[in-house]
Amino acid sequence: MSQINIRNLCNENEDGAPTIVGVSTFSATSYMCPPKGTTAQRPENPVSGSIRFNTDTASLEYYKGNTIGWTQIEMTSPDLDGGVRGIAMGGETPSSPNGSATIDYFTISTLGNGQDFGDLTQSRGTAGACASRTRGLCMSGYEGGYHNVIDYITISSTGNALDFGDLPVAVQGVGALSDATRAVMTSGSNASPGITNVLSYVTIATTGNPQDFGDQQRSSSYSGTCSSSTRGILAGGYGPAAPTISNTIEYLTIATTGNTSDFGDMNGVRIGAMGVSNSTRGVFGGGLSPTFLNNIEYLTIATLGDTIDFGDLINSRYMRSSGMASPTRGLFQGGSTSPGTNRVDNVDYIEFATTGNSLDFGNLTQGMSAIPGCSNGHGGL
Repeated sequence: MSQINIRNLCNENEDGAPTIVGVSTFSATSYMCPPKGTTAQRPENPVSGSIRFNTDTASLEYYKGNTIGWTQIEMTSPDLDGGVRGIAMGGETPSSPNGSATIDYFTISTLGNGQDFGDLTQSRGTAGACASRTRGLCMSGYEGGYHNVIDYITISSTGNALDFGDLPVAVQGVGALSDATRAVMTSGSNASPGITNVLSYVTIATTGNPQDFGDQQRSSSYSGTCSSSTRGILAGGYGPAAPTISNTIEYLTIATTGNTSDFGDMNGVRIGAMGVSNSTRGVFGGGLSPTFLNNIEYLTIATLGDTIDFGDLINSRYMRSSGMASPTRGLFQGGSTSPGTNRVDNVDYIEFATTGNSLDFGNLTQGMSAIPGCSNGHGGL
């Protein structure tokens, strides 16, 4: 049997590896190193099926074509034997209408009720949340006043949250999204200076205060947010400029800094929609327009354009928070079904690969609205 041992192999220009065809098997039992590089170093016109190691996200990724782009090879059970874990943090309850410290968790691959995880460092609702594969962040909020605190938890464990840092201004209604390393936050709103267009970011694996990311095209709070491993999406929201409730969708590139760009429009103006995503689709459910909504809309994150009808929630509700997701499922937790204190404990779910109405997943530990969620298996990872 013939054998060729090669230490280095390059093309005739010595600027890359040659194309090898006709090899059906590799019999080595050790390993093979694919090409590697940062997100910015991705090839401009790759062939569909191309595979590489992304040093920014520390993961393998492959190219699915011009429409979808680069997609991370997903882990269905990151750091957990039982599957992707969803986290719901804080929120407004009947007994704590301005905000609670409760943290619930769910195993997204199953159906069932939330279980107690621990408590935030401060009671609050209308906060923002996002996560890496290991850490979940909860930022800002309102409970007797505006807050600027950022908490973090270790998702694979249970226990109380710890202090991460502080936003530059105390606000509520922050939108949050993330990839595997970076969390990006919208400005939110407070009594003064009100609603602005400022974006900020933190590195999730460290602790500390946010840094400036750029600006939104439109000042807003209570936008629906979601992300892929490269793009962040901000949809709808409430702002000082007419119309105060918007249908605008903007996007940003998470690994860089800079201002948002126009993506398209939602089917109608909407505030407080809950956003969930896998690596391909972003889905938004519920909200206020100015009536309470039950419709669900979706978009393909790698493209530009308007949202498309997905289906309906089990009931109409105003959520003002982010949802929880795995690579296959999105969860919509809690919300208000009418003005006042009518807060529900419903958790609905959808399957990303299909369209249709949401189904019953289980219940929160109590009725809550404005309860931000995150997971260690969402579309940005």
